[in-house]
Amino acid sequence: MSRSRIFVASIAVLYIGIISTAGAQDDVLILDEDVQFDADFGFDDDLFGAAFDEADSPATNFWLDGFTIKISQQFSGQINSHGVDLAPGFSLPRKSELETNRLGINIRYQNSFAAGWLLQASGHAKAYWKDDYEYKANGDSIDTEFRINELFVQRSFDQHSLKLGRQTVVWGETVGNSVLDIINTTEFRDFNIIDIEDARLNQWMLVWDYFGEGSNFSSFINLYPEFNPAAVRGSPFFFEPAFNLSDYDRDGDLLVEVGTQWRKSFEGSDIAFMAAYLYENQLRYEDPLSGVGDAIAEKNDFLLLGFSANRAIGKLLLNFDLAYSHDVLADSFNFPGTASLSNPVNLKKDQIGTSFGFEYAINNDQNVSLGIQAQTLLDEDEGLLPGQSLINDGIFGSWLVRYSNSLRNGDLVISSTLQGDLEANSLLALLGVDYTIDDNWAVNAQIISINSNDDSPLLLFAEDLRLAATITYSF
Repeated sequence: MSRSRIFVASIAVLYIGIISTAGAQDDVLILDEDVQFDADFGFDDDLFGAAFDEADSPATNFWLDGFTIKISQQFSGQINSHGVDLAPGFSLPRKSELETNRLGINIRYQNSFAAGWLLQASGHAKAYWKDDYEYKANGDSIDTEFRINELFVQRSFDQHSLKLGRQTVVWGETVGNSVLDIINTTEFRDFNIIDIEDARLNQWMLVWDYFGEGSNFSSFINLYPEFNPAAVRGSPFFFEPAFNLSDYDRDGDLLVEVGTQWRKSFEGSDIAFMAAYLYENQLRYEDPLSGVGDAIAEKNDFLLLGFSANRAIGKLLLNFDLAYSHDVLADSFNFPGTASLSNPVNLKKDQIGTSFGFEYAINNDQNVSLGIQAQTLLDEDEGLLPGQSLINDGIFGSWLVRYSNSLRNGDLVISSTLQGDLEANSLLALLGVDYTIDDNWAVNAQIISINSNDDSPLLLFAEDLRLAATITYSF
């Protein structure tokens, strides 16, 4: 496979850590074993307490509380005009230009409307203005988009908790670079500043948590498994495929994912074991047999066994994740932006991966973290035909270093990120500044630099220098 067909995979691997630094989802209500509720499990007339009483009840006043609305205007672009030497005598011009110019509205809602009940929802709407690549892809016209991300109701009683709706399941301990966080799908479109909920896509699930004496169980059923969407036309991750990339045709198939996790806490540490039956987030595309029409999207199911642990030593928190995947597609990238990659080898293999690192609180205002992810296919040469080779041969993965410093009572936050691949073929550096003006207004600025050698799929973005800015009004 040519370098131009695989560069999107590595750029997605690099930027998954960056997106994780830009923001985090609001914490879901988590209950430990010491919490007790007055509500019974029985479905009697008082199931929701006074939540649905007459309008003059004080309880109904809370239905309009819990809303958080954020309006933001974002700009970003490549500012370093230069050329990229892709081959002898061939240089690709990279001109300075504005890539994104968009207005976004994010709405969050959370309401503990009755004893033992929680309703949580979030969604966003966006308008793409002139010079945004979505504007250009829409025929030089303003484009709009709306998506509901979270939407679930949670019921807690005794030592149990049930959540039904669109939600996220996170298993990994190594934040931003874990081999275990492959349950929910993700979508990265560009180099723009986005919140993590804009990249991690929630799915329709039923989640059951049991809080026992010293250990907890958590199980999920994914009622409608989805797949990483293809890159949007015009985005830096998009290239023109030979055939149109369509969604997976379920054709009446009943697809279900299931998984369970057991977690036990000790003094200063936690361990967890997990197992799941999943579909790879990344679809595999084959050319149509007739040579015309849409590419054929193929899914792949596999089994995941995992283990995670952490250990707190003073201000230091050590993290470790281990994942064993049975029957994954060789050369499959479970990262966004790679939907157009086909798999010429078409072999199923077992894979083992680990991610480990630390988080260190220098003081109350400063912290630093390191995460390293490494994976390898087992018996990688078995089944290969003469002349065939794997893109993912040997040990492959990435590393991520992050630092943040909170100043002026938290109103000013300076952060930096360094990320590269284990082969030292590329390096991405980011410097960010967040400033809170008052209770409503905030601004953010980022500068991103990319460097790579000729052996890196990131060669297409070598020497790129990007600036991004966002102004936000919240209420």
